[in-house]
Amino acid sequence: MTAFTLHPPTDRQPWRDRDAYWAGMDAATAHLDPVFGALNLAALSHNAHDMARRAAGVPIRVASKSVRVRAVLDAVLALPGYHGVLAYTLAEGLWLAETIDDVVVGYPSADRAAYAALAADEKLASRVTVMVDSVAHLDLIDSVVAPDRRAPIRICLELDASWKSPLLGHIGVWRSPVHHATDARELAQQVVRRPGFKLVGMMGYEAQIAGLGNKPAGQPLRGAMVRAIQRSSMAELRRRRGEAVAAVRELADLEFVNAGGTGSLEASGADASVTEVAAGSGLFGPHLFDNYAHFSPAPAAAFALPVVRRPAPDRVTLLGGGWVASGPPAPDRLPQPVWPAGLRMVAREMAGEVQTPVTGEAARRLTVGDRVWLRHTKAGELSEHVNELYVVDGERVAGSVATYRGEGKAFL
Repeated sequence: MTAFTLHPPTDRQPWRDRDAYWAGMDAATAHLDPVFGALNLAALSHNAHDMARRAAGVPIRVASKSVRVRAVLDAVLALPGYHGVLAYTLAEGLWLAETIDDVVVGYPSADRAAYAALAADEKLASRVTVMVDSVAHLDLIDSVVAPDRRAPIRICLELDASWKSPLLGHIGVWRSPVHHATDARELAQQVVRRPGFKLVGMMGYEAQIAGLGNKPAGQPLRGAMVRAIQRSSMAELRRRRGEAVAAVRELADLEFVNAGGTGSLEASGADASVTEVAAGSGLFGPHLFDNYAHFSPAPAAAFALPVVRRPAPDRVTLLGGGWVASGPPAPDRLPQPVWPAGLRMVAREMAGEVQTPVTGEAARRLTVGDRVWLRHTKAGELSEHVNELYVVDGERVAGSVATYRGEGKAFL
């Protein structure tokens, strides 16, 4: 399977019956030997349509980092409400731009070879937009290929979307030094004055809103605090981003202003200065998003590991499992056993590179050769561990799609 089509919207949500859903995934893939990853087509389709609904007409640019499967990117981009890709490295962006005509690289690059390839190809240069947040990035590009010897390089400015709370200090991620409208204007002036560049966009990723669960299980006070922080942060950002975008628009005819992520589609899309939102993790519905108050994606992606040992009557050991997600090291970054129900990792060992012991009443019934299903904390990192994802459609495996890894690509 090199391509597939997503299902149309439907009210059916079989994952609401957790036991039946995972039992169905297990039965459909019974002929496969783990380790393998799987993608439920009905759940993926639901998530894609629901994200478009949440964006309320604001176009969604698909964040490839959270997918890393070209067939999934193509299927989602075929839906109304989606356009373009937000790539995570320039080399990846050039590769995707061979077939996708609108690629924004979401992070600055220091890849000189990739810049040289971009500058030498007018088609790629017309399709790929690179991210900058300082004059140093412009200088690096010029040092690779002089302005008079290259196609114009499309530029997007990144605005810092973190919140400087009077009480809590810095809230968010450390990305761009461009924080205020004056910062954005000064950098925009540098871009438009220099030959060989074309300023076409702005971006600001509000990680403290999009990527922070605001309804953590069993922690109502923390959830209330996070929601309060998010409201205050978005109010401040909406004002500051509007000022910055207005200042830059006085200097350049911007094609897009990108914002947000899966967790902030509603809030980011409601900002009048924003023309598009970015999202990708919500397509796979990893367990990170079980902790949000305002939406609940379906668990579309998961992986199965085999039972290979029984070290004690109340536990079994799985092969592999240490597929830890990015972010602050903590138990919530580990894969989550979901089937059979009731399994949990062992506190003093947790998920390991080559083995993961699990315990619980269900472990007593498992034997060598059985499999356990797990969900990854985030999304695209799952694709780094398998060459393909098997696509489950109803009660059968409809085929498989290659991950970046399966296509021989490892960008980051």
